[in-house]
Amino acid sequence: MPSQQSPLRSSFGRTSTASEVIDGIDLQGRVAVVTGGYSGIGLETTRALSRAGATVVVPARDPTKAREALAAIDRVEVAELDLANPSSIGSFTTSFLSRGCPLHLLVNNAATMAVPLERDRRGHELHLATNHLGPFELTVRLWPALLRAGEARVVILSSGAHRRASFDFDDPNFERREYDKWIAYAQSKTASVLFAVALDRRGQTHGIRAFAVHPGRIETGLQRAIPMEELRELGLRDAEGRIPESHRSLYKTVEQGAATTVWCATSYELDGMGGVYCEDVNIAVAVPATHEPLNGVLPWAIDPDAAERLWTFSEKLTGVKLSS
Repeated sequence: MPSQQSPLRSSFGRTSTASEVIDGIDLQGRVAVVTGGYSGIGLETTRALSRAGATVVVPARDPTKAREALAAIDRVEVAELDLANPSSIGSFTTSFLSRGCPLHLLVNNAATMAVPLERDRRGHELHLATNHLGPFELTVRLWPALLRAGEARVVILSSGAHRRASFDFDDPNFERREYDKWIAYAQSKTASVLFAVALDRRGQTHGIRAFAVHPGRIETGLQRAIPMEELRELGLRDAEGRIPESHRSLYKTVEQGAATTVWCATSYELDGMGGVYCEDVNIAVAVPATHEPLNGVLPWAIDPDAAERLWTFSEKLTGVKLSS
């Protein structure tokens, strides 16, 4: 199937908000799962889907904290889930599937960013485990509920950081090469796009479509592991710890940051489409590897052969496969 990685004449743009994007869309009777949906752009995503009438299940590592953050939002349920812990994923998905309800929207929003070298219980590097293998296993285990919906969408949060690294199939866990937290993060976000490409290929005949999303540059708790001194060295903070005036135009509000996620999850403009990387509330342009501006998706992230290789690799690492 030819790639659909080409911008649309979208009704929205870079400064659109989640509320604007979902205005007029009715999600009454729909069920959504939003990982990390209690903080940052995840919280705004939960709020927007709920306002449109959806029941939103928010899996969280800290359910107490999640319930406090979500107390004022209607039709929200909180459950426990640690994406770096396979047994936790198994417990959550078993409980969800036991309800027998369809899953119309799955938003793989939770992530970790630029943390020191750490490994999950199976020995996988933490960015890879949390940002890709966890969402992969969660999605595959929830496949029966997605099938039950008849038509469903899976949104996978990626990042413009994918431009910094392709996926290293020879040493994904930094067992032989020197660990670099930024390369580890970038590799995991490239994996997120490849995951959407391969998932969409498997889902489209069942009415299940997948999208990868770059939300934009936003100040959220995702950056909490980055020391202020390092942010200054990178030019991301001034001497007073503030975003430099010259950089402020690059940033979005949280409401703007959630817009592309919500658009991919709900917009009629994307009916019949999938397997694409989106940014600024549109399908991003495919750019060459030499592309220097910060927009677009690079070729290694949407390579169908790499996507299939990663799918097989992820099945092997997680031990899960799609049910028929």
